[in-house]
Amino acid sequence: MGKLTVLSAKALREPGRYGDGDGLYLHIAPSGSKSWVQRIVIDGRRRDIGLGSYSTVSLVKARTMAASNRTDVSEGRDPLAERQAVKEALRNPVPSVPTFAEAATSVIELRRPTWRNPKHAAQWGNTLATYAFPVVGEKPVDTITPHDVLAVLEPIWTAKNETATRVRQRMETVMDWAVTHGYRLDNPAGKALLKVLPVIKREKEHHPSLPYDQVSWALAQVRGSTSNHLTKFAFEFLVLTAARSGEVRKANWGEILWQRCTWEIPAYKMKAGRNHRVPLSDRAMEVLKEAWEISGPDGLVFPSRPGGKAASDMTMNVLLRRLGVPAVPHGFRRSFRNWAAERMKGWAEEAEAALAHQVKNKTEAAYLTTDLFDNRIVLMQKWADYVAFAGDLNSEVWAGIGANGQDTGEIAAAR
Repeated sequence: MGKLTVLSAKALREPGRYGDGDGLYLHIAPSGSKSWVQRIVIDGRRRDIGLGSYSTVSLVKARTMAASNRTDVSEGRDPLAERQAVKEALRNPVPSVPTFAEAATSVIELRRPTWRNPKHAAQWGNTLATYAFPVVGEKPVDTITPHDVLAVLEPIWTAKNETATRVRQRMETVMDWAVTHGYRLDNPAGKALLKVLPVIKREKEHHPSLPYDQVSWALAQVRGSTSNHLTKFAFEFLVLTAARSGEVRKANWGEILWQRCTWEIPAYKMKAGRNHRVPLSDRAMEVLKEAWEISGPDGLVFPSRPGGKAASDMTMNVLLRRLGVPAVPHGFRRSFRNWAAERMKGWAEEAEAALAHQVKNKTEAAYLTTDLFDNRIVLMQKWADYVAFAGDLNSEVWAGIGANGQDTGEIAAAR
């Protein structure tokens, strides 16, 4: 060192390289611009490292930088590679780790198109905002521990077990998203937590329903009420088809095949996500014809008002409550199933198919590819006959739908 001085470096004008010693040079370009360059051997290769412009880097600073680079090389590091890595990081900065609340928002938006019910997204957001966000909402997802998740769950696990279970499942989904996106390697909200949380035994709550021999009474109550005609038609159609409330409320005229007496429900409206055919009894067809006079020919079959939107899921519930019927719309599916079990022995598969239930046995499901539609035509007509007459005839008459499912003709004679 010491071959250059501040004054001599300033006075130099001719293009070329002027050594200062130990590989440090002042480089003068043909244009006259000056810059500092260090020549150094890295991994056996001679490399040039630019140290900056002469106008911004003084001789003293250039010597200090050169000395630092020589130290790095002697310790086995590559100052050129490190400088390149810094440039790459500045050019492509690593995104910051999202907080749990930010990750949850991303998951909800990602799943929103797949949820048939818009309320589901709101329920997701509300449960997490109420129980999880106050504890972990602002924590980056890579810092959340099983202890943090337990801090969310333990206060509500016993008192609100069903809610707490949903919160854990939703937190697990959010953390799965974090794992998938590379923010962490494990899921702190996984099922392993269930081993340290108290086991809560809950009896399954069923939708309030009526004994099947009281269904005709409920229908009579609804028909005789002063409620909206479309609401009354919708309820009777729900009973006659053993369908879910949402399937009936959102049914449109394009799904009704008049010539075939069939209601074809597309997969996206079904809980199981599969197309479902419903054979329509004589009375179900009559209900549709009456509804057609009000809401046909386009749009919804049972709108809240002609040309309007689908009725609320509470509309029929409120109607039944007001009339003193101790059941909810969904409960009439159970009434139908119990009737089929007791009055149509041997028709269990047809009854399950009518309810659009999936076959739980995987082996059986693999071989059973029919929806038993032709048999269900008979089943649903007998159900319609039963609810039409069970409230008016004595047991000896409607017992004609016997154990083998055959109509003895007594109901037809009663007509």
